Amino acid sequence: MLSGKTAVVTGASRGIGRAIAEKMAAEGAFVVINYNGSKEAAETVLAGIRAAGGDGCVMQCNVSDFAACEAWMKEILALYGKIDILVNNAGITKDGLLMGMSEEAFDRVIETNLKGTFNCIRFAARPMIRQKSGCIINISSIWGQRGASCEVAYSCTKAGIIALTRSLAMELAPSGIRVNCVAPGVINTDMMAGFTDEDRAALAEETPVERLGEPDEIARTMVFLADEASGYITGQVLGVNGGLVI
Repeated sequence: MLSGKTAVVTGASRGIGRAIAEKMAAEGAFVVINYNGSKEAAETVLAGIRAAGGDGCVMQCNVSDFAACEAWMKEILALYGKIDILVNNAGITKDGLLMGMSEEAFDRVIETNLKGTFNCIRFAARPMIRQKSGCIINISSIWGQRGASCEVAYSCTKAGIIALTRSLAMELAPSGIRVNCVAPGVINTDMMAGFTDEDRAALAEETPVERLGEPDEIARTMVFLADEASGYITGQVLGVNGGLVI
């Protein structure tokens, strides 16, 4: 489905990003596995991809750094010649009551999740415009659609990503670039490590399909949106949430 494509996946060393990188590589894409903190984890992802017959590379970049993103995208183009698919997955959260949140914590979530998405698109879009084709897929969240107590900063960024997606879809469509957004529900990743069994059970019970989602379910959705078969889909927010938002 993605043979011959170069796909850049941010935050791809673990969780949903890892699943996306693995799935896109399995479908034939050359995957640029981005990480910020753990090179070892990213190298493990690449080793698994190559063992399964795919290919890619590992590249470090802090997506919240505007200048670093510019240099990184230039390096990708110098090494591999093009960017066909950009998946903006990198993100963090700082849970807690608004009244207890520091300015530093709020800014860090905004800078990583929302500004980081902007930074990557800002420098990947230009080569896409030149080649008159490209696919950008952003990761929002159920909490960007409905909000969540003690998740003010995170919810703000994910709602902002939805607005960014819709605006850019209109702006970039004449250049042959599609921009879509996936809004996962409660997904079983290491971000849930602090949840108790009771917490997980309560979340599953609240979800109409009565279970949590798996990273591979998000990855399969991303492959669908990246494939040319979905060429008439742009500006959409696709909820993969087990019916939690209906």
